[in-house]
Amino acid sequence: DRVIFTASDDPETAHVWMWSPDEGAVRLTEGPGVHAVEAADDVAVITSSTVDASPRSRVRRGDAVLAELRSNAEEPVLHAAPTFLRAGARELRTALLLPNGSEPDEPLPVLLDPYGGPLHQRVVRSRDRYLESQWFADQGFAVLVADGRGTPGRGPAWEREIHRNVLGPVLQDQVDALHAAAERFDFLDLSRVAMRGWSFGGELSAAAVLRRPDVFHAAVVGAPVTDPRLYDTHYTERYLGHPDDDPEAYRRNSLLGDAPNLERPMLIIHGLADDNVVVANSLRLSRALLEAGRPHLFLPLSGITHMAAAEEVAENLLLLELNFLRDALGLS
Repeated sequence: DRVIFTASDDPETAHVWMWSPDEGAVRLTEGPGVHAVEAADDVAVITSSTVDASPRSRVRRGDAVLAELRSNAEEPVLHAAPTFLRAGARELRTALLLPNGSEPDEPLPVLLDPYGGPLHQRVVRSRDRYLESQWFADQGFAVLVADGRGTPGRGPAWEREIHRNVLGPVLQDQVDALHAAAERFDFLDLSRVAMRGWSFGGELSAAAVLRRPDVFHAAVVGAPVTDPRLYDTHYTERYLGHPDDDPEAYRRNSLLGDAPNLERPMLIIHGLADDNVVVANSLRLSRALLEAGRPHLFLPLSGITHMAAAEEVAENLLLLELNFLRDALGLS
């Protein structure tokens, strides 16, 4: 007779609710954060993540808290301190991270650090989502994370805004978030702007320097989809339709034809064992850039799949990205 579910009227948060015929919908969690639940019979385990503390898991039966599950995870050495804002006319959910969480006395180069694509949000009230972004901020960047059209949490119409044109609206929303943030925070240096990303975020980073070099001055492009024909059909056709029915949508969302436009530093990174976004995507982009006479850097990761999970690889990859960005923006 009960249904337990997660829902929210704010895309930055998620709350746990219980519905019953007698009481209707009752919210079981409090405070801004991302609350998740696993339930069976009359027992529920609710895990709450906030921007201020480590995730906590509590076992509940009805209104009673039976126990708190102990976490043995190490505490992060970083303190992520995002400032949340709603940017531009579309009120894009955006987070800004600054060195040591403090506003600077001088202009800061800007690093956009989005995912930006369907099925995944970056801007939520959960500390662990911002640790890597905070690390880059602590190296001397103002790091901007924005969720634009197509991301979850704002209803079906918002997600359908990218139908048949995935890259166009998403990239424009990143530009709009950047400019709106710069109007509010005058220490953002728009003459030194880079983007980094992985998977869809890598695709978006490549599009940033290929299609908007007037805004973006460097890009770290991790495991990007560069031609939608090279990605899973069940995903691609959901957004672009069948390639025989709308070949223009596939051309519009391919980066290969943009290769001659590259005039900014680009670092492409791809795992050679990637079974999600196959390495052919980056190889074809690199070849198109070479054929167009456009210098770029390409780092193949031997034995690495879609994400660099090995600690020694992940750590040194971040350092390599940092050095590339410093060189590309003239910070070295």
